[in-house]
Amino acid sequence: MNFSVDQLHLFTLNVGYAEHRGDWNWKNVRSPFARLYYVTGGTAQIDLPSGRYTLTPHHLYMVPAFTEHSYICKSMFTHYYIHVYEDLMSGDSILEEWEFPVEVEATASDLQLFKRLSDLNPFMKLPASDPHAYDNHPTLVNNIQLNQRRPFCDKVESRGIIFILLSRFLKQAKPRGEVKDDRIHQTLAYIRKNINSRLDINELAGKACMSKDHFIRVFKQETGETPNAFINKRKLEKAELALVTTDLPVKNIADSLGFDDHSYFNRIFKKSAGITPQQYRDSHYRG
Repeated sequence: MNFSVDQLHLFTLNVGYAEHRGDWNWKNVRSPFARLYYVTGGTAQIDLPSGRYTLTPHHLYMVPAFTEHSYICKSMFTHYYIHVYEDLMSGDSILEEWEFPVEVEATASDLQLFKRLSDLNPFMKLPASDPHAYDNHPTLVNNIQLNQRRPFCDKVESRGIIFILLSRFLKQAKPRGEVKDDRIHQTLAYIRKNINSRLDINELAGKACMSKDHFIRVFKQETGETPNAFINKRKLEKAELALVTTDLPVKNIADSLGFDDHSYFNRIFKKSAGITPQQYRDSHYRG
């Protein structure tokens, strides 16, 4: 995979320091942003699809966006946290193309980087540790607006710190779903670049110089998903992010993702999330 750092559009939503005394216990958390942690003391655990991880001092941890997880804390636990999101509406989405390690050992300077980012952005400290208190539409929209109004020099320094910390995980990251068939590899690159457009399977098959049926079969062999399932999953993740971080009408979000048929967009969103796009947005007005 050949990516440019110019394609990586990362923004900070929350950053701060937290102390817990057995009260960091939240179940089935799933957010449109990624979480980075630097553990300073004590211990806690996170349950992820890949297993249970014990959080220990002087280590960095990463929970990717759209990943359901749970927290377990039975004693004293202190840590710095950063919530970051990738501007998926820009078209490119790099973070989802990598399989990141959950844990990496921190370098000597990482603690200072977390402290500096917190000092630069004191207004981004979480109001409470309960995800319902911050993972909601009003709070996310407000934080994004505050982020945009920061002095340009603070934006540059903050972005640089995020890049440095992310690089710790990138050193051990592996391309997600690396495919062997060059035609499918090129198709995935095309899909990533044009995910905001209407993507026609016949057209994709033509670009891959395959018949539609053969293309679908090879695509599923290489990725584990049909082309439609692969495309819709990524479009719907973008829709989730837009629903909770913008005030765009649902119709406009569907249009921006290449859905000409809004009833179809509503239908597949409900099939994926269990509720309609508007209900999903409304559910994030709590807190």
